[in-house]
Amino acid sequence: MSLNDIHYQPLTTVAKHIEAGDISPVELTKAILARIEALDPGLKSYTTVTADLALKQAKKAEAEIAKGMYRGPMHGIPIAVKDLCFTKGVKTTGGMTIYADFVPTHDATVVTKLAQAGAVLLGKLHMTEGATLEHHPDLPEPVNPWKKDLWTGVSSSGSGVAAAAGMAYATIGSDTGGSIRFPSACNGLTGVKPTWGRISRYGIFDLAATFDHLGPMARSAGDAAAMLQCLAGWDPNDSTSLSMPVPDYLAALDGVSGARGVSIGLDWNYAAADADAVTIGLIKDAVAVLADIGALTQHVKFPSVDALLQYTMPMTMAEMAAIHEKTYPSQAEKYGTWIKSGLEAGRSVSAVELGKGIIERYKFRGAVTRMFDDIDVFVMPVFRKGTPTWTEVREAVAEDFNIIGKFTSPFNATGIPTVTLPCGFTDDGRPVAFQLAGAHGSEALLLRVAHAYQQATDWHTRRPPGY
Repeated sequence: MSLNDIHYQPLTTVAKHIEAGDISPVELTKAILARIEALDPGLKSYTTVTADLALKQAKKAEAEIAKGMYRGPMHGIPIAVKDLCFTKGVKTTGGMTIYADFVPTHDATVVTKLAQAGAVLLGKLHMTEGATLEHHPDLPEPVNPWKKDLWTGVSSSGSGVAAAAGMAYATIGSDTGGSIRFPSACNGLTGVKPTWGRISRYGIFDLAATFDHLGPMARSAGDAAAMLQCLAGWDPNDSTSLSMPVPDYLAALDGVSGARGVSIGLDWNYAAADADAVTIGLIKDAVAVLADIGALTQHVKFPSVDALLQYTMPMTMAEMAAIHEKTYPSQAEKYGTWIKSGLEAGRSVSAVELGKGIIERYKFRGAVTRMFDDIDVFVMPVFRKGTPTWTEVREAVAEDFNIIGKFTSPFNATGIPTVTLPCGFTDDGRPVAFQLAGAHGSEALLLRVAHAYQQATDWHTRRPPGY
């Protein structure tokens, strides 16, 4: 396999060549580092490139594989992580200037697990301030490689851009209201927001702990499955992590047959009430593909989100205020405007409002759980229309976050898993994606269905023009 186009080859394909000795992890890492050096000054996805560490890890991987000590599909694969994941000896800012000089003394569990799998850490990825909706005004904003005026998604903006532009084979994002799904949709990626607790959150900067999920972002369901395999599982350092067994996500994939017999739930009335005709049309086309390859479709009624959405942002902001209590308001001057407004809002949430929100959250969670008694997978848009521009997002958020978060934030409130994957483009070239949602712990099923869809379509193979 030539190194000339190696950056866009599937992770799982590259892994097989590494295992066979056809590709050197060292040469592969050098090629991706060279690509970062050439492209990232314009795309601004990395906050820190750990070139020396990456080459050290690549040399170790190469030596191990040569001795027959192959660890699995992540061994020797260059990846990167969002800059809220602690990395021992490497600065971790959380997108905040207040932590510009913070160097952790230990790794996040996800970083440890990637190292144990033999992955190569290319660096840390830009993100919004504190994983909120805006980047700190003194820090760069990553640029969408599809079109520079399009939103990159938040808060895992750098994670989306780096994977989409071939500057990492997969990345880690985090998702509190949509921040794995938004950048995956905006950048044409496949992203997994797993069940809450499926991946340990030990050693990260939280935004709102009971809503936060960590997960992989990659260029296909198969590649995301390979990364999820090494990230998932119980962690003694995180009491909220799940002790349920971790399936073999890659082995569970079944080619184009993976959707056969799977019950797909649809509520076009719910989706079409907010999404435009182009988005609904592309998602209907995707559902038709799933039906053609054996999925069984049926109408269901998605539970009303109106009561929940009244309280989602107040609950999130209250948790954020609790997390930042040690530094806000005592060091308020180091925070950007948007996060300050969120922290002030969080500090003003009343006990009664918080109590009402908790009640509505549990009522909604129960209704969604019952919905999955009758179906295996539920189909949902990500956005109301194709990837929005930065201007469109800011105008929407100024009015109401739920304009962009209605299809995503409910799944943070419930903690159930989703897989986001591309399904087309608007006439003006904006990526369009949809979500597959499933019951608690159903990541293997969701990835199997997503992989089946991607064996029958080629949307996930499209690449940003010029990169």
